[in-house]
Amino acid sequence: MKFRALALLFAGLLSDPAMAAKKEDAGVEVKVQVVDLKGEPIPTSVVRHPSESDRHRVNSEDGTWKATALYMPDGSELRFTPGMDLELEVSAPGYKTQQVVYQVRKSRNVLQVALEVIEITEENVEEPIITFKQDKVREATEE
Repeated sequence: MKFRALALLFAGLLSDPAMAAKKEDAGVEVKVQVVDLKGEPIPTSVVRHPSESDRHRVNSEDGTWKATALYMPDGSELRFTPGMDLELEVSAPGYKTQQVVYQVRKSRNVLQVALEVIEITEENVEEPIITFKQDKVREATEE
């Protein structure tokens, strides 16, 4: 008899509407995995919202970042809720920055972003000539 009463008590606590509301208020977890075109994780990559000033580093071992909310510069909190379109900017040194829009689902929100390597050839790189006030033009000397 006592066991049945305890079971009903716990069942009532677990189905409490206030607890369900707290769980929804926390936001849905979104996981972003940043990889290169070969599928290898990029340990130096960062993820950020376009209107956010902070950059969030990924886990250096598996290239993932996960969160349930972001904090905006105006002090507001952007909670991830099912059905919302989440804009993210993913970048890494030596790779092209990519902006993605992801529609958040109720569960299993895993977004894989593949970044492309920036190809730099020596022909494209021009060294600028910087002159300073104290520089004096030398006259040609005869040898």
